[in-house]
Amino acid sequence: MGTGRLTGRRDQEATTVPEASTAGGAATGAPRSLAEALRARDDAALAALLHARPDLLSPVPGDVTQLATRAGTRASVVRALERLDRFALQTAEALAVAPDPCPYPALESLLTGQEGTTGHDNGARAALPGALATLRDQALVWGDEDRLRLVRTARELLAPAAQRPSPTGLGPTVAEATSGMSPTRIQEIVAALGLPATHDPVSAVSALTGLFTDPRRMSALLDEAPAEAHQVLGRLVWGPPYGEVTPNPTAPVRWLRDRGLLLPASARTVVLPREVALHLRGGLAHRDTAPTAPPVPAHREHRPQLVDANAAGQALAALSTVEELVKSWEHAGPLVLRAGGLAVRDLKRAAALLDATEPVAAFWIELAYAAGLLASDGEADERYAPTPAFDDWCELPPAERWSVLAAAWLPATRTSGLIGEQDGKGRTLSTLGPDLDRSAAPEVRRRVLELLAALPEGGAPAPDSLLDRLAWERPVRGTSDLRARHAHWTLTEAEVLGVTGRGALSAFGRALLEQRDPAPLLAPLLPEPVDHVLLQADLTAVAPGPLRRPLGDTLAVLADVESKGGATVYRFTPGSVRRALDAGHAAADLHAFLKEHSRTPVPQPLAYLIDDVARRHGHLRVGAASSYVRCDDDAMLGEILADKRSAGLGLRRLAPTVLAAQAEPTTLLEGLRAMGYAPAAESLTGDVLVSRADARRTPARSAPVPVPDGPPVPDDTLLGAAVRAIRAGDVAATAVRKEPASASASSASAASGSPGELPRTSAAETLATVQAAALTGSAVWIGYVNAEGAASQRVIAPVRVEGGFVTGYDHTADEVRTYALHRITGVAELAEDQV
Repeated sequence: MGTGRLTGRRDQEATTVPEASTAGGAATGAPRSLAEALRARDDAALAALLHARPDLLSPVPGDVTQLATRAGTRASVVRALERLDRFALQTAEALAVAPDPCPYPALESLLTGQEGTTGHDNGARAALPGALATLRDQALVWGDEDRLRLVRTARELLAPAAQRPSPTGLGPTVAEATSGMSPTRIQEIVAALGLPATHDPVSAVSALTGLFTDPRRMSALLDEAPAEAHQVLGRLVWGPPYGEVTPNPTAPVRWLRDRGLLLPASARTVVLPREVALHLRGGLAHRDTAPTAPPVPAHREHRPQLVDANAAGQALAALSTVEELVKSWEHAGPLVLRAGGLAVRDLKRAAALLDATEPVAAFWIELAYAAGLLASDGEADERYAPTPAFDDWCELPPAERWSVLAAAWLPATRTSGLIGEQDGKGRTLSTLGPDLDRSAAPEVRRRVLELLAALPEGGAPAPDSLLDRLAWERPVRGTSDLRARHAHWTLTEAEVLGVTGRGALSAFGRALLEQRDPAPLLAPLLPEPVDHVLLQADLTAVAPGPLRRPLGDTLAVLADVESKGGATVYRFTPGSVRRALDAGHAAADLHAFLKEHSRTPVPQPLAYLIDDVARRHGHLRVGAASSYVRCDDDAMLGEILADKRSAGLGLRRLAPTVLAAQAEPTTLLEGLRAMGYAPAAESLTGDVLVSRADARRTPARSAPVPVPDGPPVPDDTLLGAAVRAIRAGDVAATAVRKEPASASASSASAASGSPGELPRTSAAETLATVQAAALTGSAVWIGYVNAEGAASQRVIAPVRVEGGFVTGYDHTADEVRTYALHRITGVAELAEDQV
């Protein structure tokens, strides 16, 4: 049988490796390579492998041999190991320190202990078949139960090495530890143990290994050891197996070293051989095994209605927070840093505005950005501003607005929890800046919600139990640490966003997880917007609920928010009233507005405040000279000139009613207002400029696309097509070609090619062969190189040959296709028993 188009590969998993007859009654025809094991799988099993390891699909392997080769590459194996649960990984680690190949009973004893010892079978014996099945499904283990093999790359990654200790804490074998030792020293160890002398180091090492793996003889040897020697072994037995020694070691260390129980690793270090450690451990590869996932019980239970109500309140607060944040950037949003992102001072301002901590403010900013509600404007003086999508979002019902935010949060890869930390180059990560994407974030976020959803409704777990479960599911160091941090952030973010309430998953959070629309479940829990406020004598207004949009927008200009909660408190100040007048509202309009929307009479202090500010508003006029101040009351201008606070404005009198200033009009306006005046800006024609709250918007911007965690998971259609292509390529690669009777041996070999190689024939021979096949209706085997340079082997039945193309039924693709003749590398007839 051909081995595929990839030849010369050293990996045993990709090529067919002749082996001795299987031991222990192995079934005849057992796979001799990973490729053979994969070839024996049915289509469903191959599709399951490609689904579990989608990196194997990029690009689609040409045949099973190429699939096996790719499954053994370092990057792919590392990725597969990172996705194993703790017990499956412990099983792989045990195989990495076991003999290769390893019988199933030997693997079982490494995880449960040797027969006759106490062992650590806390369910490992029952769980081992499932863990082994996982490793087989992932193509990390192949072979029957009498000859289990871990793929070579995984063994190299997990086996002990001096530079990389094994997760099991075991050291090298006797053979590995003595590989550089002099034959004389090995014979000295053999003699010290009372073993017969040998004529070569190989047999001496074999004798040492036989002794150290014989429980009875090892027990007898250790009974002779000094008590202090047992203490030395006890410090090394569970790892790390290396220890430092002095040039003149103590007597117990000399005793162990003389008998090979400690072997030299360097001039100053010794190592405990693996066989000795396993005897001392009772045959266990791990001190503790974890065959079952830690449970995630409900630590607290609440009424589901209480959870939903609490989460709905958080959801409503989230909408208010995001809207307030984005609106605050409508007129003069913060500048974009040269390296991208938001300056620390702007983050502090946003936190003060939202009355939140900086990490929480960063989360809201990143969420608004992920939802496409704000972005940079792309101008030369680049600033952040709301996008046109923000206006559309504001017009949606509250429940639908929350759905937009939640739908952006769940798959987002940008991680606000990293803000303030440093990247690999020592640069501080900033809000909205680069390098915040972490592809693992969506998977952890979804997994946390799945664990919450598995609890009874209203159940909230203890965070520690949830983190223990996540650590069991992905135990690889580094991966586990990052997942724990993501889980912490997820729990916090889900609570402030309203996905959870009191630590339990809400009903609409469950709908979000299940990819259903959460809005219908959330809408009944949100209060209806109100169209009135309650005015009070202390110049405040109380909004007893969320305000309808026109009322809320106008009140936000006329008053400042003093406190938030179930009821929002607004405070009227001279500055806020002036802001409304600057926006074009007349005093009469403000009186009418308050009278219309207040359920209580307009308090007299508020009416006086509006009239007083309106009376002074626009009495001074500021225009552009560089700038000037115009006023009919020359005494007021004299008062301004005499005020020491005006020194920085560079004022001088041009006429009895006009002052010129060196400051810009906006600076002059702010300066005069700070002095207690209420100036108004005017145009070149002398009309009052109305500074309406017309919001700036960026050009249309799309929301940031999450960075995927490796290749996307393929759907069923792609998996089916990929399996068919691999099977077809395998048929083409292993098809038996007919040897041309009239050709010489060399030309016949060139035409048909070696197994797995493309055929090579001249253009004339290629044309003649496919024309003859078209006339006789027979199938031929061709080598073909497409426009992208990818080579493949096909089995086709030519139907028509014309215009430099051959059209025929492609048996490997199971459809009619057309091929360019100049791209066919060669052609050969098939043996009569083929296609």
